[in-house]
Amino acid sequence: MSRTPLLLPTSLKRLAASTKRGGYQVYMETFGCQMNEYDTELVRSIMKARGFQFTPVDEEADVILFNTCAIRENAHNRLYGHLARYKARKKERGLVIGVLGCMAQNLKQELLETRSWIDVLVGPDAYRRLPDLLTDALEHQRRGLAVDLSEYETYAQIVPDRGNGVNGWIAVMRGCDNFCSFCVVPYTRGRERSRDPEGILEETRRLVSQGVRQITLLGQNVNSYRSGAWSFAHLLVAVADVPGIQRVRFTSPHPKDFPQALLEAVAEHPMICNQIHLPLQSANDRILERMGRGYTRREYLHLVEAIQKKGPIVLTTDLICGFCGETDEEFQETYDLVKEMQYQAAFVFKYSERKHTIAARKYSDDIPEPVKGYRTNEIIELQKEISLQKNHALIGSKVDVMIEGDAKKSHRQWMGHTEHNVTVVWPKDGGQELPGDLVSISIHDATPSTLYGTAHSSCSVD
Repeated sequence: MSRTPLLLPTSLKRLAASTKRGGYQVYMETFGCQMNEYDTELVRSIMKARGFQFTPVDEEADVILFNTCAIRENAHNRLYGHLARYKARKKERGLVIGVLGCMAQNLKQELLETRSWIDVLVGPDAYRRLPDLLTDALEHQRRGLAVDLSEYETYAQIVPDRGNGVNGWIAVMRGCDNFCSFCVVPYTRGRERSRDPEGILEETRRLVSQGVRQITLLGQNVNSYRSGAWSFAHLLVAVADVPGIQRVRFTSPHPKDFPQALLEAVAEHPMICNQIHLPLQSANDRILERMGRGYTRREYLHLVEAIQKKGPIVLTTDLICGFCGETDEEFQETYDLVKEMQYQAAFVFKYSERKHTIAARKYSDDIPEPVKGYRTNEIIELQKEISLQKNHALIGSKVDVMIEGDAKKSHRQWMGHTEHNVTVVWPKDGGQELPGDLVSISIHDATPSTLYGTAHSSCSVD
C-alpha cells in the first residue's frame, strides 16, 4: 500500500536540516568602513554563542545577512543589487534574509515597504537581539525589527570573533555628537559613549596573544574618547605600551578638537605610527560652516602647522565635492589647498544626500551630477599626481614594512604597509620571514598607491 509523502512546512524542513548539520548556517557580507568590519566580528561572536554557524558559501546558507553602511551612495546601490539577487533564491530555498547596521537603522521604513522579502532588520545597537529574531524568522516566519538606539551599549563584554592575521581593530567608542550636516552617523549609531579602558587593554593583550602585531583604534571621533580620567591620548599610549605591539594607528580624529597631548603621543611614542588621518572635507569657510564642521580653513591650517612642527608626520584626508551650494570658486579653493597640502593620500567623495541629515532638511542638493563628477575626478587626478610624486621620491631608498600576508595578485609576493600606511609589494625570497615581521625593503618602482621593492633585511624590534 503506497503512502503519500508528508510535506513538511519550510520551517520544519529547515529545522531538521540544520539539526543534522549542527546548527543554522549563516552567510554574511559586510559593506563600508572598518567599524562595520568590527561590528561583523561582534555579530559572529554573538551568534556563534547561540549555536549558529557561518559558511563562506552562500549556497549552503539558511540565513543571508548584510551588515551595511549608510554613509555613501555606493554602499546603498550595492546592497539593493544584492537584495534583488537573493529575492529569487529566497523563494526557491526558503532563505531568511537580514539587513544589519546603519542602513537598517536609517532606512528602516523604506526597506520594509519596498523590499518586503527582508525578514529581519537590526540596527547597530541591537545585535544582541539578532539570534532570537533570526530563530523566530526561521522557525515561525515572524518578521523581526530591532532598531532602537542605545545610550549605553558598547558591547564591552563581547569578545569579537576574528580570523587570523597580524592586524586587529578595536572600537574604543561608539556613536557621534558632532552632527556634521552631511553625515548620518549620529542618527544611525547614536550619541557618543566610550568603552572602559581596562576592557580595551584586555582586548589588546588578547589580540597580541593571537598573533596580532598592529592595532588600529576606531571611533567616529576618537579624540572625543573619555572614560573617567582617561583621554584618548592616555588610552593610545597605554595600548602602544602593551608588550608585543609593534604598530598602533587610529582613525579618525576631528580637526575641531585635536588635543596637544594626542599630537605629542604620535610624535614621541615609537610604536605609534607617524601618520594622521585629518579630514578636511572642504577648504572654503562658507561650505565648512554649512557642513557644520566646527572649524575654519585658518584653524585647520594652524593645526597642520602644529603637526608639522612635531616632525615628519604624514597626513591623509577626506574630501567632499559638490556639497549643497558649492560654487566653482569655492571648489577651486579646495583644489588649490589640496595642491598646497601635498597629502600622502585623500579619500575623495561626490556628495550624495543622506536621508534624515541636517543638510537634507536644510539645504537643496543643487549641484548637477555631471558637475559633482567633474569636481570629484579633478581632485582624484590631482591627488594621484601628488601621491605618485611622493612615492617616486622613495625609489632608491629603504623603508620599514610590516609583513601582512600574501599580495593580492600573487602568493609569490608579500604585501605590507609602511609606517605612513603606504602599500608595499615585494617578492618572497625563500627566507624565514613571516606575517608580523618588520622587514627593510629597497624600493625600485612606484605607482600612486603602491611601492615595489626587494627585501633587504629584517628590522630589529624589541
